[in-house]
Amino acid sequence: MNRITVFCGSSFGTEEIYKEQAILLGQTLAKQNIELVYGGANVGLMGAVADGVLNAGGKAIGVLPNFLRSKEIAHLGLTELILVESMHERKTKMNDLCDGVIALPGGFGTLEELFEMLTWAQLGLHKKPIAILNINGFYDSLIELTETMVEKGLLKDVNQKMLLVSDNIDDLLDQMKNYVPPTVGKWIDKGKV
Repeated sequence: MNRITVFCGSSFGTEEIYKEQAILLGQTLAKQNIELVYGGANVGLMGAVADGVLNAGGKAIGVLPNFLRSKEIAHLGLTELILVESMHERKTKMNDLCDGVIALPGGFGTLEELFEMLTWAQLGLHKKPIAILNINGFYDSLIELTETMVEKGLLKDVNQKMLLVSDNIDDLLDQMKNYVPPTVGKWIDKGKV
């Protein structure tokens, strides 16, 4: 993997460990010569992961919609800052630039980005690993919900297993490097209907 997109909050949240792990993830990416692709801001966990990469000598590419420049204050120390016109263009560009995705703690935006990437993978639009760094159990309830989706027949088990999860950065990156995408398609074969 040459580049990983990280989705995360533009605030720090209530637990110091979120910031600590964001910085450590950035440092680890730099040490493994993996470039960061992220939302381009210098605030919250977004800024922390970028600073972790940059301070360890790595490369960080930000993708920021023009209308967020004043709200998410663009990070001025990035290797590259790409300005786009819309949130959809932002996600598309981040997907185009990366070989995999990691979600850190975040709010609605982080979840929306994570689930769009999962949906694209489920539909076969890409075969990239998608992972959650489950810091201090932040995503436990979400993981349980995806298991409920399988139990209730609304999500295939093979698609639920596309979501890689760990609370350890090195383990998560190893899972991503060894990821094998599912071969089962989302759609029912018309010949069998």
